[in-house]
Amino acid sequence: MNDLTRLVSLSAIEQRRLIGAKQISPVELLQACIARMEAVNPAVNALCQTDFDRALAQARVAEAAVMRGEALPLLHGLPVGVKDLEDSAGLRTTYGNIAHRDHVPQADCVLVQRLRAAGALIAAKTNTPDMGAGANTRNAVWGATGNPFDPTRNAGGSSGGSAVALACDMLPLASGSDLGGSLRIPAGYCGVVGLRPSTGVVASGDRLLGFSPLSVLGPMARSVADLALMLAAIAGPHPADPLSAPFDASGLPALRPTDLSQLRVGFSEDFGGCLVDEDIRRSFRARIAAIAPLFASCEPLGFDLVHGLDGGQGERSSADFAFDVLRAESFLAAHASTDRAALSANLAANLALAERFTLADHARAHQLQTRLQRRLADAMRADTGGFDLVISPVTGVSPFAWTTLYAESVQGLPTRNYYHWVGLTYLVSLSTHPALSLPCGVDEQGLPFGLQLIGRARGDTALLAAALALESATAAQPQLGRVRPDLALLRTPQPALRSIVTHPPQA
Repeated sequence: MNDLTRLVSLSAIEQRRLIGAKQISPVELLQACIARMEAVNPAVNALCQTDFDRALAQARVAEAAVMRGEALPLLHGLPVGVKDLEDSAGLRTTYGNIAHRDHVPQADCVLVQRLRAAGALIAAKTNTPDMGAGANTRNAVWGATGNPFDPTRNAGGSSGGSAVALACDMLPLASGSDLGGSLRIPAGYCGVVGLRPSTGVVASGDRLLGFSPLSVLGPMARSVADLALMLAAIAGPHPADPLSAPFDASGLPALRPTDLSQLRVGFSEDFGGCLVDEDIRRSFRARIAAIAPLFASCEPLGFDLVHGLDGGQGERSSADFAFDVLRAESFLAAHASTDRAALSANLAANLALAERFTLADHARAHQLQTRLQRRLADAMRADTGGFDLVISPVTGVSPFAWTTLYAESVQGLPTRNYYHWVGLTYLVSLSTHPALSLPCGVDEQGLPFGLQLIGRARGDTALLAAALALESATAAQPQLGRVRPDLALLRTPQPALRSIVTHPPQA
């Protein structure tokens, strides 16, 4: 292992420790990350914009602060990637949309402000689908992002660029966002860790529907401990986010694992009706069989979270219907006045769906969401001996070709729309419970397999502590630990990933 490879492969926590101990320089670390980005990114197209000159200047300032013996913030000197949905002052932010291909924000969003305040170096923007719509990271501005284990496969989305950059050790930390699985799915597909926090833990000042709990910002990393470190830096309330709330992050930088033998765990392959391929079911059953002895108890969830939430039957009483309406509501708020010619097929489909729903549909959707949340929360009540943790697969299908916009069928069943195949994650979004994607070996196609760990409502720290313990317990087992891509196979550029670019940004 050469020095560059050794340095970029260190955990974020270890990199930060070495910086604080004056054993490595922020400049040295950033230069190593830049070298990795330049060597590997042409094969996967994870990064859509870089800011190396400014980051290097900031790294020199960070180095000087270390040498003066100043008190250093949590992420001091660590290079970070920011998803191309989050505004960054002076650095092009396109949202993957052709109408914004040359947009350069004048101010940082709240998330980027907090990253900078914590000492992070914003080195690059990471790729995302058009306006974040879809679980396949591709757009007409920057092209597609390939899976680091096979660039002909998709990397998930919409935080696909962040997940791939992490998997390839281009960066130690990256940001993500999640409405229906946009953070957890790419983490699962690329063998990294992603947390969808409880609503309000990480403040956002940009949500047009400030009282909607669906869309959240969250950290992505290569380990649970690194994830906790980043969350500690970005968590907390902000006046611009009416749902944000105080969050005690003081214990996260030195997070301790929970005792797995004390946990009561529930599990489900499909929550009673989500689309899941048979090979994913087999992989999940094998994981549950392997980890069940670690817990005090591990048993099936035992109830349906998808259908009949109001005691009725049919589509209009399902979690799928609730998500259709509430997702459409958010896209209508953001894009109702946008020129349809500037929208991708996914965005146009969302707006067409939104325009068919009635006020009665919206009322029903909110009722169904409330019932789903109460059903899951009741099953996880500590005072009645409920589950401490619920586990499911992250997705119901293995990564498919990036040229296929979305999974049009699962196990022979046609999907209703471009996001129906990610029901395992969007159902949990409806519940507002925190959920984490934890790498757990590979599936039957040899591609990363992720477990979705769901915690109690507002129990983010407890979820992270359980995930840390499970990560440690499985790390040494070849079939269960995190897998890493073969970087030797990523030295050849993949021009095809840029083939869908129709409106390149101006130089």
